[in-house]
Amino acid sequence: MNNIDELLKKVKKIHFIGIGGAGMCPVAEIMLSLGYTVSGSDNNDTETFRRIEKEGAKVFLGQVKENISEDTELVIYTNAILEGNEELEYAKFKLPTFERAEILGAISRIFSNCIGVCGTHGKTTVSSMTTQILLEAGLDPSAVIGGRLPVIDAYGRYGNSQNFVCESCEFNNSFLHMNADTAVVLNIDEDHLDFFKNLDNIKKSFREFCEKTTKTIIYNGDDENTVDMLKGIEGKQLISFGESANCEWTAKNIDVPGGFRSEYDVYHNNEFVAHVVLSVPGTHNILNSLAAFAAAYVSGADTESICRGLKAFQGAGRRFELKGTFKGITIVDDYAHHPAEIEVTLNAAVKMGYKRVWAVHQPFTYTRTAKLLDDFAKVLQIADKCIVSEIMGSREVNTIGIQATDLSCKIPNCIQIDKLEDIADFLAENCENGDMVITLGCGDVYKVSRMLEKKLK
Repeated sequence: MNNIDELLKKVKKIHFIGIGGAGMCPVAEIMLSLGYTVSGSDNNDTETFRRIEKEGAKVFLGQVKENISEDTELVIYTNAILEGNEELEYAKFKLPTFERAEILGAISRIFSNCIGVCGTHGKTTVSSMTTQILLEAGLDPSAVIGGRLPVIDAYGRYGNSQNFVCESCEFNNSFLHMNADTAVVLNIDEDHLDFFKNLDNIKKSFREFCEKTTKTIIYNGDDENTVDMLKGIEGKQLISFGESANCEWTAKNIDVPGGFRSEYDVYHNNEFVAHVVLSVPGTHNILNSLAAFAAAYVSGADTESICRGLKAFQGAGRRFELKGTFKGITIVDDYAHHPAEIEVTLNAAVKMGYKRVWAVHQPFTYTRTAKLLDDFAKVLQIADKCIVSEIMGSREVNTIGIQATDLSCKIPNCIQIDKLEDIADFLAENCENGDMVITLGCGDVYKVSRMLEKKLK
């Protein structure tokens, strides 16, 4: 058992460095709901920062050592905090200090039905769907999600049940701090290669996550890497989902007519269970919803509630999020930042009947852009028009000399424009009635959709 598990039984006052972050805020909310006194700091005055203040946390804008009061007993920080941060250095010198993933792991062990949703793609959508279904079924889940779920207008919640839906991220092996009771494995793909180096290491980490799972593994039976990763695993109930006939839960009679809608029939062991209607686009969301269906069913949700929850689900924040239509131009924002994600997102977009689809892509990290350059170039061609911004380096320094033009020159009908404001100006001048603009990336490319909306208004 981690030291943090014992500490949480003793301490009363917890301080969060980076409390306004999308991942930190719901964790702080859960600790408040469990009766802890919570304080925290952030450098950005965001909606989540003010939300946690309204819920009872004492918050500080800016990060200095004075934010940590004398009665603080435990400090939690986000791994987005850079080395040399005054507040974090002081905390590490004075107090027990843990990274967000470690307290999330401890929370996962508080609940008897922790549903850990993992996979290279689709985690936020499936976590959101599962949470909404359990709410619809009256099972009052707690949740920590990587995107805003509109039905609760938050990134997470605390519920009065033993159900806990937790998005379980593989980056930096964060999910290995957790002990899920039910693991949902959506897919395994090459990503975060700056950390993992290769696919074998990624599969080893997912294997360890599954081995630490206490009861059930729900997995994508159509994903070769996932099936290979699970070979020989023992002592767990294994439940497969997919389109293949050999999967336990299957989607049949799939109909994706275009627009923000699709439907299919759910079969369990080749017996019809239910007809599902979705209010989100794309064939990829058929599998996402099937995974959520199986996870909710195993957790005790009835079939009718599952279907109602899935039909009511209209997406999570930054997952094919419709921002609106202005002067005949539809604006959508999406978190897709890996070629496999961009491919399914753009395929869904071009099937929706718009005159032209404009893809606005912000490459994220130099290593990912360089390693997957040809894959990015291939999938971005699915759009009718493409704009590539400068690369957002995030935590990296550009030691390999990669440039955004190395990508844009490989894509027909592509323009390279560095700054987001300039991209919004270009779109406002060149988009036409009947076009869709979709911003793609996990950095701050979403700002283009906001700026374009203002310009069109």
